[in-house]
Parts: sequence; C-alpha cells; structure tokens
Amino acid sequence: MVAIKTRAGGETLIEQSALDEYRSGLGGETLTPEDAAYEEVREIWNAMIDSRPALVARCRDADDVVHSVNFARANDLLVSVRGAGHNIAGNSLTDGGLLIDLSQMTAVDVDEATKTARVEPGATLGQVDAATQAFGLATPTGINSTTGIAGLTLGGGFGWLSRSYGLTIDNLLSADVVTAGGDLVTTSESNHPELFWGIRGGGGNFGIVTSFHYQLHEVGPELLSGLIVHDAGDALAVLEFYREFAAQAPDELTIWVVMRKAPPLPFLDEAVHGTDVVVLALLYNGDMADGEEVIAPLRALGNPVGEHIGPNPYVGWQQAFDPLLTPGARNYWKSHNFGDLSDETIAVLLRYAGDLPSDFSEIFIAQVGGATSRVSGDATAYVGRDAAFVLNVHTRWEEAADDDRCVAWAREFFDATLPEAIDGAYVNFMTAEESGRVEAAYGANYERLVAVKGEYDPNNMFRLNQNIVPSGQQ
Repeated sequence: MVAIKTRAGGETLIEQSALDEYRSGLGGETLTPEDAAYEEVREIWNAMIDSRPALVARCRDADDVVHSVNFARANDLLVSVRGAGHNIAGNSLTDGGLLIDLSQMTAVDVDEATKTARVEPGATLGQVDAATQAFGLATPTGINSTTGIAGLTLGGGFGWLSRSYGLTIDNLLSADVVTAGGDLVTTSESNHPELFWGIRGGGGNFGIVTSFHYQLHEVGPELLSGLIVHDAGDALAVLEFYREFAAQAPDELTIWVVMRKAPPLPFLDEAVHGTDVVVLALLYNGDMADGEEVIAPLRALGNPVGEHIGPNPYVGWQQAFDPLLTPGARNYWKSHNFGDLSDETIAVLLRYAGDLPSDFSEIFIAQVGGATSRVSGDATAYVGRDAAFVLNVHTRWEEAADDDRCVAWAREFFDATLPEAIDGAYVNFMTAEESGRVEAAYGANYERLVAVKGEYDPNNMFRLNQNIVPSGQQ
C-alpha cells in the first residue's frame, strides 16, 4: 500500500493489488522511497528543490505514459512530469505525488533526406546536437547541452541559431501528445491545431509530449564563435557599443552579454581570474570570412583582457557554458524582456553587476530578434516576439545558509529593471513562486490558452508547471 497525494492536496491510499496491477502494465520500473535507486533518480538540476515523490514511474515509451496517465486519473493523483529535470522552478518533481519520469526516453532519429528529426522527451540538447550534427544539421535550441529538449521546446526555446531560424517551436512540425484523458494524439498545424498552437510556448499544461518532430537546417559543423572579455571598469562603454552594434547585426550573428566573476578560462591571465568582467559571447552562423568582417568592430572595441574567437565545432560551442551550469548548485532566476537597452537599464545592470551575491552568479543578456521577431505574436502561444533582448538574472550559490541573501538580491534586481521592461516573459526562466505572473506572461494569448486547457485538461491534471488554470478551477 502506498499513500499518494491527490490533486486537491489530500492523500489517498493505493491498495497493493491496484499498485501491482499498475506495475504489471508498465514496461519501465516504479520506485518508492524505500528503493535503493530512489534518491539518485529524484535528483534534478536545481539543488534548491528537494521534493520527494511518493511513487516514480520510469516510462520507456508512449504506452507507459498512457498507462501512467490513466492510473493517475483513476486515482485522482497529483502528477508531475520530468524530461531531463533541468527546469529552474523544479516543477518536474512533486512532493508526495506521482512522478511520471521520461528521462529514459532519449531516442533521436534523424531523416537526412527530409532534414527532420524525431526526438523523445528525455533527450538533452547535447544528445540532439550530437545526432543531428552527424549529418551537418541542427535545429535551434538553447545554450547548455544538459538542458532537456522537452521543457525547452514547450516554453519556446531560443539560443545561438534562433536569429537565423526562429525559436525551437518555430521549427516544430508535429508532436505526439498524451492528453489528460489518456489519448495519444498527433498534433500539427492540420491535426488538433489548437493543441499544437498551445504546446508551442504554453509549457506542459495540455498533456505529455512523447515525441517531437523538428525541421532541421544545414549548420556547421564548424562555425565562427567565441568570447571577448573586458574588465568591468569598461562595462559602460562595452554595453553602449553593444546596444548600437546589436541593433544593426545581421541575422547570422548572435551576441550575448555575460556579467560575472571571470572563471579560470585558459586564455585569460591568472590575474584576471575571479575579477569582475563583462563578456561578449558570439556565434556567426554563416561563411567564416564574412563573419570575421562583421565582428571586426567588436574585436576593435577598447582593450579586452582576453579573447578566444575562431572556428569551433557547433557541438563543442553548445557545451562551452556547461562547466558554469553543472548540477548540484542552488539556483534562483528572474527575467525580463526588453525592446532595447536604455541608459537607465544599463545603469541598473552596472550597479548590480558590481554587487553580485556569489562568485557563481551572473547577469546575462540574450540577443534575440531576427527570425524570432518575424512570426506573428498570435501564431503560437509564445509571446515576446517583439523582444530584442532577454535578461536572465542567474543567481547561483552553494550553501543553503545563503538562500535568503541571494534570493533577495535577485528579486531586488528584478524590481529595479522592471520600469524599462516590455510585456511578456519567457516562462522557462520563471520560478515556482511566479504563478501570479503567468497571465501577464502570456498577455493577449492567455484567454485562448485557457480555452485549450479547458478542452484537453479540464480538471487540471497537469498543474505542476507555469499553470494555466481552466475556467471554473481554483
């Protein structure tokens, strides 16, 4: 017998016979806190999250997912869904409920002839990149290879290739989804079109995706990429130049700004390690000679304390920031969208960059625009098509004793940058406490999302996310 939380917050006892019947129909294994593998399996990327599911269902295929959803619905269980477990909010874990774990479903099948790929939801970006780059192909994803493809896609997805080819969801052709009713449906522009609209930015609100079908593009395998590192004392001049340069940059070029303590990069003098720096991280998705010409003004700017730019394998560049984002640290993020970087915003950035709460914290400014902005704001659930930059206040530290101080710093910074921010928010950067911000994050698309939720998950089974609440539900 197992005691599991219900959707309403109570508890139900699952008789051993019912549990045995469920297990017998599952191709994968189930785990409870008594099992030796439980502690390892329940770990996720953000060490601030310490939830303990009562039951873990390790699914191997779509049939296992259907079986688990039917079991959860029949017993009115509180459900969470995990792909690779990288979400900042920790919504992939439920405390006392049923965890439907997709992390073993990692297949990536590439069709070179059609330049498409089918990807299972437990795959990481690194696994997707490795499989697609074997054919010189890629689809736009994020910047950290350990991120899960499922969560990234369902929230929108942007990274180094997005200015060239759009968001991850702009390259999604179809998806197989298990609905709250236990139906496995294929959704696309022509089949269940409202569901397809909703999963492209609406998160995991409408069902569990068991397969994504992506359009791929010819990429690399080597691209011009790298870092230019400046001392923080030059940050004002760097940001002012960056603001103007980014506004005129071609779609092939993407430049992100990172403000942090300098990590011990091999091309930096040891005296620079641990000092405050502003980093220009860039990738040019095109002819390298053209790229060298385009970025020449960036390389001529000021007096960098270090530079490392050249031909790099795309797969390698996608892993370049992994050492700064390893699992096991405590993480808390806040985020805004910006149409531009005003003098006022730059002043706030400089003030808080000079007072980082830990050696591992960073402020990064992601350049978007380009192809991402040439899609109508109502074409998908994702909003923020008018954003030129996305700010991520990435607070990261090691000891629980520092939680209050580091979280307070991030919230204060978030509030200080609010006056210049534009509407919308990237839901993948939102923490669990920001449920009150969900409606504002989706703006004009929110009511349509509520309608989709009402059709495919009227009882809000899939609620552990940036939740879109069905009409009539609390």
